[in-house]
Amino acid sequence: MAAPRTLFIVPAHNERQALPGVVADLREHARGDVLVVNDGSTDGTGDVARGLGVQVLDLPVNLGIGGAVQAGLLFAREHRYDVAVQFDGDGQHRADQVALIVGPVGAGEADVAIGSRFLGPSAYRAPLARRVGIAVFAWVNSLVLRRRITDSTSGFRAYNAAAIGFLAREYPHDYPEPEAVVTLARHGFTVREVPVSMRDRQGGRSSITLLRSIYYMLKVLIAIVVGATRQKRGRSLE
Repeated sequence: MAAPRTLFIVPAHNERQALPGVVADLREHARGDVLVVNDGSTDGTGDVARGLGVQVLDLPVNLGIGGAVQAGLLFAREHRYDVAVQFDGDGQHRADQVALIVGPVGAGEADVAIGSRFLGPSAYRAPLARRVGIAVFAWVNSLVLRRRITDSTSGFRAYNAAAIGFLAREYPHDYPEPEAVVTLARHGFTVREVPVSMRDRQGGRSSITLLRSIYYMLKVLIAIVVGATRQKRGRSLE
């Protein structure tokens, strides 16, 4: 059986420091095309990406992680990729873990696979404010979907063609990962968490401050609750 055509979507906002290591890691440990979505960076991230010889999609303004990932998914849909992998541009995700999330999707066991930092042993340790947000989102997602979710904020995800097409149209914005879990499950997509290891950010600085974290947490919690009351219940969240 031929290997699925795979696109690595790397959303990047001011990540020129970490990006060379991210691309080198993908080239060494994973197989597929790399698309850097330059999310309105002001530090030359787009030029660095082009110098690395990867595909680059330049957004004229900063749309945030949701807009950047959706742009990548639109690219994946238009170019008929079988699998899309969301892979952060800050170096936290490890390319040697890609097979763990692509495996269930490629085998037809799941439409979406999410790499969880909390299903197995991991050296990853998020800041306190972020750990609180992760725990709250996981609890709310678990409550809404009636199944334990351990890492609904993880941006390390693999999607099959059906999920690519759906999210290219329906991807949440701002801080979208927790809301996307509910949206996918409610629309009948099979979502599975798999244990992965991650690293700390390898360069630059996070755009998510404490106040912004609180704002996003409240906003996304409201979106999840509202969405849960409006969307049709899906078939399976594994």
